[in-house]
Amino acid sequence: MHLMAHAHTAREKTRLMREAERVCASAGEQFTPLRRQVFDLLIAEHAPAKAYDLLAKLGGEAKPPTIYRTLEFLMKLGLVHRIESLNAFVACEVGACDRSTIFLICDTCGRAEEFDAGHALVDLGEAAARDGFQIKRTMIEATGLCAACKKAA
Repeated sequence: MHLMAHAHTAREKTRLMREAERVCASAGEQFTPLRRQVFDLLIAEHAPAKAYDLLAKLGGEAKPPTIYRTLEFLMKLGLVHRIESLNAFVACEVGACDRSTIFLICDTCGRAEEFDAGHALVDLGEAAARDGFQIKRTMIEATGLCAACKKAA
């Protein structure tokens, strides 16, 4: 299990931005200034961000429908994940992905750690296939205390 906390170095931010540019180009899409700005805000966040929080950080440059369309676009390309239980968004830690993901969400500090869940979901995939169902993507959310908050408690 490889955990990835949402805190990025300048090198990681550059890598994720380049990956986003590549993915957009490969899909024949534009990585517009607004898409770039929203993705950059998500990379800078240390915890999942709500759409209206991102909107406030944009300083009036976008309206709610625009931010939701932008987030939907970034999710469609696998650059962003939506954490359903929080109704919040995070940049994908490994660049664009269409893999199964597990998020460990700290109840105290709100950080979310992401890791590839493919190996953990083999049984689920096999069971679904037996029923004729093909899983495209799975996301599991688990809440609790991160190591730092557990240590501080």
